[in-house]
Order: sequence, then structure tokens, then C-alpha cells
Amino acid sequence: MPNPDNIQLYYEQSLQAYQSGQPEAALAFIERVLQHDLRNCDALHLCGLIALAQHDIAQAENWFMQAVNVKPHPIYYNSLCVAQTRMSAFARAAASARAGLAMHGECSPADTATLLYNLGIALQADDRLQEAVAVYRLALSLNPLHSEARNNLSTCLNAFGDLNGAIDELREAITLNPGNFAAHSNLGHSLLAAGCFSEGWRYYEHRWAVYDAGDGAIGIEPPDLPIGRWLGQAPAAGDRLLVLNEQGLGDTLQFCRYLLIAASRFAEVGFVCPPPLRRLLTDSLCSRNPNLTLLHEMPADVQQWDWYCPLLSLPMAFDTQLDSIPATLPYLYANSHASRQWETRIATLQSGKLPRIGVVWAGGHSGTVVDRRRSVPVEALASLLEWPHAHWFSLQKAESEDKQLPDPQRLKVIDWMDEVEDFADTAALVDTLDLVISVDTSVAHLAAAMGKPVWLLNRFAGCWRWLRERDGSPWYPGMRIFTQRERGDWPEVLQRVLSTLQGEYAPGAR
Repeated sequence: MPNPDNIQLYYEQSLQAYQSGQPEAALAFIERVLQHDLRNCDALHLCGLIALAQHDIAQAENWFMQAVNVKPHPIYYNSLCVAQTRMSAFARAAASARAGLAMHGECSPADTATLLYNLGIALQADDRLQEAVAVYRLALSLNPLHSEARNNLSTCLNAFGDLNGAIDELREAITLNPGNFAAHSNLGHSLLAAGCFSEGWRYYEHRWAVYDAGDGAIGIEPPDLPIGRWLGQAPAAGDRLLVLNEQGLGDTLQFCRYLLIAASRFAEVGFVCPPPLRRLLTDSLCSRNPNLTLLHEMPADVQQWDWYCPLLSLPMAFDTQLDSIPATLPYLYANSHASRQWETRIATLQSGKLPRIGVVWAGGHSGTVVDRRRSVPVEALASLLEWPHAHWFSLQKAESEDKQLPDPQRLKVIDWMDEVEDFADTAALVDTLDLVISVDTSVAHLAAAMGKPVWLLNRFAGCWRWLRERDGSPWYPGMRIFTQRERGDWPEVLQRVLSTLQGEYAPGAR
């Protein structure tokens, strides 16, 4: 048998390699420990940590469970909770954290605070927000200096509509840890939701803490290019601006209006445009602004440009305030030939003069918490589609089976979306409609930017761009917002929509 001191040395060498960011070397050392002692619980736990570092989450869970089976310990349960949360096994993660917390005699106050924090994460990810709030507050009672717990608590408070409470927690989180860039980002979102644009845009510049910015330093800054970053400086004559696309298609549709302003300041503006929007933006923006160019991809050589700016940094660069949002509509347009084709087709189907109403009931990114909150379940949509005084048109691209209408509802809707290839096609169809009723997704931005009446079905404490306690939007003067009065209560929202439809679109209403 080897000298026990040698086994301990192997363990310490493995731990040192792991802490130095060398997981392969750490694994080589720890395997020598396990060759002689398969029930060394510290070694089993370290194997799990190494697996986590190598992004092998399932294997990490396996190692942590072996460690717990050999000798239950709060630290092992905490690591198991972390692995299970990353696997989206939130119920198991919460159970593991609670098992660690139950070991009162072996749980130091620091261990307890850490377990509570990770329990809070699991509960929050599982949308059990009331439980998460209580757990985060308990963690903070043990460790008031826990900046990350305050940041997470703020997110839960925001989701419950307590925007001021969320902002207070975020300011404290940043005071405790100025390097907590997620808190900076969340404070930006919260301030913008509160209408505090001057301060909000500045903190919003840390949005890379929660969004992947490509090759940028996550949480610190956008992609680092060898040209100047434009933050609103007065350009010299002949200067050219490169604008980088970021985030989702709805964000691009909302903020591409700033490309028009930039084109009035710079000799040339180039925008790295996502493919689904290229035809639409070419027809809508470039045809009216010859110094605006759409780029298919990031230029290999950016030196031909003098400045660059991420698209969603343009509002800050132009010092946008709540009362100075550039909201002249429309700024997006349908191709007239394509619209006439849809119009001719609709005319062959439609009898009478009932209003044509487009409907979108779900967003993208199925499975995420945000998508679950913003999407209307198809079974709840039945009450709307049964309203008989409209011709209903689907504008929905259902990316998953649970977002597809069941047969009884499908029969009430004209659905040609299988023929729609990009947003230029969608715009042409929208152009033939009288009204669009949509959840918070890209089509709502498209229709509103085209100047169409849009009724937004908005989740409780929704996205910052819709502000709070408003039934209209300064971004889109033709939009009405129907917001949940209680979290998750879509039937009440749809009942308000039906009442408004009856008052404004039913026969004889006007």
C-alpha cells in the first residue's frame, strides 16, 4: 500500500491544479488517489468539481452523488445542487440543497448562506419566486455582504412588480461588489423600465453580463475592435460608422430606427444585418438612405470604418430621453407588389367586410422562463378566436408542438405562415390587415413600426421597453398595451381585449 502521506500529496496537487485552472492535470493527480481509495469522499467531490470545469455536468452529478453516498456533507450537497441546477433538474437541485441545510450540526453559517443562495437559484430557475425571495432574504440575514444574492433577489422583486425594491437591492449589490456586472446590467434594465433613461442607458452598457456578445469580454464590454467606439462624439467630415447587430430580431426591428439618424450624421453607415431582416431593411431603410449599407457578416477588415457602435448603444449615443424617443412612424414598409399578391389572395376568401386581424400567441426560445411567461397557452386563446366578427390570420411561426393550435381553433384561423420565408414576407401580409394582436415578440415590433394598430398582450412586470403601468408606448404611438394584472392571468387580459374588440370592431360599433 502506498504511504498515506503520498495519497494526501496527490490530492493536494490535484486541488492546486484545479484551482489554477488546469483540470486535465488535476484529473491525472486525483485518479492516483482513487486508484488506492475509491471511498475517499474529498477526492470524489474534487472529481465532480473537475467535471464541472470541463462542462461535463452529468458526470459531475455522478461524482457528487458518490461523495454524498460515502459521507453526507453540506459542501457536497451544495455542489450537487449546483450541478443539478445546470442540468435544469431544478426540483432535484432544491432537494439536494435542503438535504445539506438539514445537516445543522455540520453546517457553518458560511456554508448555510451558500446553500441558501444556491437553493434560491434553483427555486428561481423553476419559477418558484415567492420561495426564492424568502430563501434569498434568509441568506442575506446570514451574509448581508452577498452581492450576488442581492442581485438575484432584485430579479425576483422585479418579477413581482416591485421595481423600486429591485433598484434598491441592485444599488446595494453594486456598492458591495462594483465588479458584479450582472447587477449593473439588471440595474440598467430596471431603470429603463422606470423611465429613468439617462442613468438607465449607462448601466445598460453592461448588458453583456447576461447576453453573449460574440468575442467580447462577457460582462464588461462589447467586441473589442481596433477602431474607435462611438458613444456620441461629433464625427468628422467623411467619417464612417459600423453598427453591430446584437440580441434578438425584435430588438433589431425596434432599434433600427436609429440607423436613419446615424445615416444623417455620418458619410456612411454599415449595419451587420441578420439574414431574416435583410430584404425588409433593404426595402425600408437603404432604398431611402443611399449612405446606409447592410453587411452580410462582420467585415474581416474593419479599418475601412472610423467608428463602431453596437445597435442597442445608439439610444445612449443619441442621448435618448423618455420625451425624445424617435417615434415617427412608419419607418418599416412592406413591398407593395408582395402586399398586392396577399391582398388578391385574401379577396378570394373573404366575404363581407369583417376586420382582418392578425394574431401571434407565442414567442421564440421555447422552454425558457421568459418565453413561458410571455406566451399565451393555446387553450387560453380559444376565447379570442371564437369572437365571430373578424377574419383571423395567423402570424405565428410555431417552433414547438405545444405552440400549435389544436384542430378546433385551427379551423377558425387562416394560416399561410408556412409560405413566409422572412420578415419581408411577413410585412407584406401584415400590410393587408386592419389590426395585429400579439404577445411581446418580433412581429409586434414589425407591425408597430409599419404604423399598423397593434394590441400588445403583455406579461405582468414585462420587458423594460414597455415601461410600467402604461396602456400605450412612447416607442410606438399606435400601440395599445394590455398587461396582466396578476402574474400568469391571461384569461383576464383576453377578456379585456374581447371587450375592446366588441366596442370598436363589432358590426355597428363605429
